[in-house]
Amino acid sequence: MNMIATPSRIDFHADASLSDLLYALVNHPDKPLVIKYGGRTIQAGYHVTEVKAGSFVTLDCGGKPDQWHETILQVEDRASEEGSTYMSVSKFSNILAQVANRIELDAAARMTFEVGTPTVPMRIFYVNNLQIEDERVVMNLASRTAICKPRHRAAQEAAKSSCCSPSAKQASCCS
Repeated sequence: MNMIATPSRIDFHADASLSDLLYALVNHPDKPLVIKYGGRTIQAGYHVTEVKAGSFVTLDCGGKPDQWHETILQVEDRASEEGSTYMSVSKFSNILAQVANRIELDAAARMTFEVGTPTVPMRIFYVNNLQIEDERVVMNLASRTAICKPRHRAAQEAAKSSCCSPSAKQASCCS
C-alpha cells in the first residue's frame, strides 16, 4: 500500500514559550532546522549569534504596568559557504541547553527571534508554527508588530461580547 505522508503542523499562535518549542522539537533531533522569516528562507549555514534572557517591566500608553520574560535568539542569516548545511534540531536544542547551563532561562518565557543578514538590520519575529516534514523541520516566523496595548485589550474584550450586548449598546455600536 502506498501512503502519502503529510507534514505535521504545530501552531503556536504567536505565543511559543521556550519549553513549548523544545518539546515540539524533541522527537526530531537529526532533522535539519530550516527557518522561514519575512518572506524568505534562511540560508544554510545560518548562525545563532546570541541568546538573551530578557526580563521586562513596562508601563503602556494607558498607564497600565506589565511584566514578562522572553528568551531572545539573535540569528544571522549569512551567505552559505560551499558545503554548508542547515543546523540540525539537536544542535539548535544543544545551543539552548548550553546557554541554560550558564544563565537562567525561564522555560515559560516567550520566544522572540531577532533575524537579519550582515548587511540588513535585524527584524523581530515570533514563532508562528513548526512544520514537521519527512526530511526537515521548518520553523515559520512571523513579524512582531507594534501594538497599542489598551486598544488591543479593548478589541479582545469587544470580540468576547456580541455587538448587541448591554455593554456594547452603551458604547453605541448598536442602535
